[in-house]
Amino acid sequence: MKVSIVTISYNQAPFLEQAIASVLDQDHPDIEYIVVDPGSTDGSRDIIERYRHRISRIIFEPDKGAADGLNKGFAQATGALFFFLNSDDTLLPGAVSRVAAHFAARPQTDILMGHTFIIDAQGRTVRRAYTDKFDARLFAYSGGIICQQGVFFRADLFASVGGFNPDNSIAWDAELFHDLMLKARYPLYVEDFLGAFRVYGDSITGSNRMQQKYRAYERARFARIMGRSWRTTDWLFWLFYRVLKHMRNPRALLERLRRGSISAA
Repeated sequence: MKVSIVTISYNQAPFLEQAIASVLDQDHPDIEYIVVDPGSTDGSRDIIERYRHRISRIIFEPDKGAADGLNKGFAQATGALFFFLNSDDTLLPGAVSRVAAHFAARPQTDILMGHTFIIDAQGRTVRRAYTDKFDARLFAYSGGIICQQGVFFRADLFASVGGFNPDNSIAWDAELFHDLMLKARYPLYVEDFLGAFRVYGDSITGSNRMQQKYRAYERARFARIMGRSWRTTDWLFWLFYRVLKHMRNPRALLERLRRGSISAA
């Protein structure tokens, strides 16, 4: 089973080599690796060039943002399974082989979701993050998360939703996963940690610099799911679904109580 992996790279030279190595060091025999860089100026392209002989395709051309770059990468992908890895994150050893085995054992599966470790700038594991089982209403009220570094999906499912929304510059991955889950017929949740999400001072999550834009995205997502705009009384439902989230996923609550929020990692 061929697995196509796309990494979008832009000025992440301190972490890029670790991301690339985490893909190239996988033991799965059929990986197609595509790296997209729209114009890094920090030495990232030199790092990519060092691995050119082991990378299936390299796309060096401008794009309109991460979502557009990922769409360009997947447009050239030929695998049955798709996965994308940010240039400051990593795949865990053996993750792709384990995922391929799950898909082989359950051929009807169209999307697989696992968990992820949170790491710091030095690559040290600081906490765990757990994917919540998808429920549209729960997600409308921000009562669930999907760990991007643990999500693999079939190519035809990706095509059915039209790929990433290039106009979404803040939560292109979350929007894609929501679209995929609304289309998916046979999602599979696995109790496995598949990737590592790096949170540090300059990252979007670590810096909280996009909070205002993300709140606007959440309101747009709510309107799309619920078919109406947010009302003041929805704060009560928001509180209810936050409690429900913790009841459904107590491990995540315990992790938060012990080690704080993901953004504070």
